[in-house]
Amino acid sequence: MPPVILVHGFWHGSWCWSMVAEHLAARGVASVAVDLDGHGLKARSLASRWRRPFDPAAFAAEPSGTSAITASSAAATLVRQIRVIGGGEPCVVVAHSMGGAVATAAAELEPSLFAHLVYVSAFAPVNGAVAQYAASPENQGETYSSLLVADPLAVGAARFDTRDRDRHAAIRETFYGDVDEATADAAINLLTPDGPIGIPAEAIAVTSVRYGTIPHSYVVCTKDNAIPPALQRRFVNEIDTVSATPTTVTELDSSHSPFLSQPATLAAIIAGTC
Repeated sequence: MPPVILVHGFWHGSWCWSMVAEHLAARGVASVAVDLDGHGLKARSLASRWRRPFDPAAFAAEPSGTSAITASSAAATLVRQIRVIGGGEPCVVVAHSMGGAVATAAAELEPSLFAHLVYVSAFAPVNGAVAQYAASPENQGETYSSLLVADPLAVGAARFDTRDRDRHAAIRETFYGDVDEATADAAINLLTPDGPIGIPAEAIAVTSVRYGTIPHSYVVCTKDNAIPPALQRRFVNEIDTVSATPTTVTELDSSHSPFLSQPATLAAIIAGTC
């Protein structure tokens, strides 16, 4: 049975997969959650975030330490992580949200390391940049952009102020609508403020002879306010245009974060791909 590698999305970290990892272990499935470049233990601290008294204007203007990160550089890091974890053998890779764009680029870069690619409410552009989907009709209704407190092009990152308690309700509604309040609050407190803008800004192109050979699945979260279900289904349709086999689709009555609201169900879906 190949190991499962769990890839988070923007602002999150390997920590968000802990409950899914428990349920995978109960099923005898080995899994490792990794941190993407610019997140978790690879995040870069903002001096203005910790300065007291806190200055919102300075926080909104400070350049990000993650501005040099791109989809290609993050994908190269992910490929190295997969190779180490799997000992060079193919692994099941599960990618959530913006992690889907990185996993897509990594799959094109080194398809031999992917036994199966599972998208969970993920961005999965196969011919273009994530940013190009922002104005699409399928993206209407998303709420994460309203949470940004800085100009992404000016600071080099999509930035949240997670320490602003007045924003917690909106953050919860965007990412954790069906997660219990205590867990949602804990998750918000763990979010990294910056998501490297170079990841969604870079165009990703895949080929049928590399990426298209990898078995793949997509978990559509039907109550998602960050990536609307219509956009998730558009990604499925576009993936199918370059893939040898059609996408296996599972729909969950879930918010953007089923790893916190339905970890046992999500673990069962993942285990079924191993």
